[in-house]
Amino acid sequence: MIPTIVPFYAAVLGLIFIVLSGRVIAARRQFRVRLGSGGQELLERRIRVQGNFAEYVPLTIILLTFLELDGAPKWLVHALCIALIIGRGVHAYCVSRIDEDLRQRRAGMILTFGPMAIAAIGVVFYSALRLFG
Repeated sequence: MIPTIVPFYAAVLGLIFIVLSGRVIAARRQFRVRLGSGGQELLERRIRVQGNFAEYVPLTIILLTFLELDGAPKWLVHALCIALIIGRGVHAYCVSRIDEDLRQRRAGMILTFGPMAIAAIGVVFYSALRLFG
């Protein structure tokens, strides 16, 4: 079986990552900082948004792909992918702001960890069925 759902969302997330990277590059140019954040809080926030995205999205996409390959309901795979995109968007928006709203940031984290956890549990479930079923 070839995954048909997750690749679309992975591509959307790839485009979002390019935008986040462009924001880091723009801030580096604005503040004339080649490495690190140069003590610029806005640049530090953009670096962390990009880094946080790079830390959580790849593993979640892998788990979602396995979940899809395991035959999980299509509606569930779509819902988890959409939640991940919304979560990463909300998180990026909040953390990018110096006056960030921690409640919204938490919502972004929940919408990231939720799909990751559900996909991981689903993969364990489907794998256990194959191994011991």
